[in-house]
Amino acid sequence: MLVELLLFSSVLLSCICNGNAGVTSAFVRNEWPSVDVALDDQAIAVPEGYNAPQQVHITQGDYDGKAVIVSWITADEPGSNKVRYGLSDGKYHFTAEGVMQKYTFYNYTSGYIHHCLLDDLQYDAKYYYEVEAGNSSRRFWFRTPPPIDLDAPYRFGIIGDLGQTYNSLSTLEHSLQLDAETILYVGDLSYADRYKYHDVGVRWDSWGRLAERSAAYQPWIWVAGNHEIEYFPYMGEVIPFRNYVYRYPTPHHTSGSSNPLWYAVRRASAHIIVLSTYSPFVKYTPQWLWLKEEFERVDRVKTPWLIVLMHAPMYNSYNSHFMEGEGMRVVFESWFCQYKVDVVFAGHVHAYERSYRVSNIKYNVSSGTSYAAPDKSAPVYITVGDGGNKGGLATSFKYPQPNYCAFREASYGHSTLEIKNRTHALYHWNRNDDGKRVPTDQMVLHNQYWCCRRSNGRRRTKRKINLYSN
Repeated sequence: MLVELLLFSSVLLSCICNGNAGVTSAFVRNEWPSVDVALDDQAIAVPEGYNAPQQVHITQGDYDGKAVIVSWITADEPGSNKVRYGLSDGKYHFTAEGVMQKYTFYNYTSGYIHHCLLDDLQYDAKYYYEVEAGNSSRRFWFRTPPPIDLDAPYRFGIIGDLGQTYNSLSTLEHSLQLDAETILYVGDLSYADRYKYHDVGVRWDSWGRLAERSAAYQPWIWVAGNHEIEYFPYMGEVIPFRNYVYRYPTPHHTSGSSNPLWYAVRRASAHIIVLSTYSPFVKYTPQWLWLKEEFERVDRVKTPWLIVLMHAPMYNSYNSHFMEGEGMRVVFESWFCQYKVDVVFAGHVHAYERSYRVSNIKYNVSSGTSYAAPDKSAPVYITVGDGGNKGGLATSFKYPQPNYCAFREASYGHSTLEIKNRTHALYHWNRNDDGKRVPTDQMVLHNQYWCCRRSNGRRRTKRKINLYSN
């Protein structure tokens, strides 16, 4: 209770002077070297046993959270496509069979990639599962979300731009301490595109083994970033996102999407929309048409929290990647305000930033102010591109600090969003400080739909009382 009171106080203080109370943190990060973990490091070791399943990860497998896609790779031979699972450890009463595929990328040939759908799961249950491989089978577990419900509490972790450095490992280890039930991953996974030829595929494999410590137990909701494009004409590789799409499936068909790079899921009391910054999104394109329909499907009586994930931020006050999200902002920002999106999470900038509720929807080329202005219907924009990748931190700020920026810090970290009920959620950003997790930025997030309804109801009640008294 004391923590929540402090959080409310911090929000009140930050809202006293919207646009003039923004903070630039003075913290200076003592970075561990931004070099990738060595291939022989235990953190990314191949699991023991012949043809043992590796790079195990799970994601949501349907629209409403009653299915999971289990993915893994076997290196030596195809092995089994089966996953056994059940509600008791070691007692697997159900079996699902998946599909297997492999691919080549320049002179790299992938292992045998398996994807297996576990569906018709019970809500709010702990499942134990075994990825079959004879004597080398491996066991994991996951929790399903509570049923879709107006007041269902839920805790999300948010990570972006992770890479596979020792800073990345620190972020992963810290995030595991937060007991997040699902990870919202805002793009740029392995940074394998910083390598060439055969090593590109090798570094996708090593990243999968690094992330497994979390991704085999917590569903990760995937967003594609620019480092997943991997357009390499000099290698003869000109089809974007090939490594990513083969390895990391999404349930895009269940939300009517024609492409795995943009889709939506509902989980507990949240409706989560995933957008692709690096796919066509202007008017009449498939992504634009799909998003228009998806916003119409949102039911705030069932899922009051509306969350959007993308890679390049719409609001950014760092010199790094400044205004790279401007195209998507021009196209979609008015919808974000119209449908009262609660929060937009992005990555791309290798640092942390949180905005006030602002919009720039009144501006066009012929009229209107060209500056972002306070807007109660707008979402909060949060950049969490600070996972720890090889590119290092973005440390150069725009000065003076723009009026839309509430807090910014050039450091590594990760976030949590803890939904309490239909009206309030607690948000934290946690800094990775020399091996310690340090809560640094925090706020109480007020639901855009339900808090507005409640406020309007109070105003209507007050007017009725005044009329009666007169």
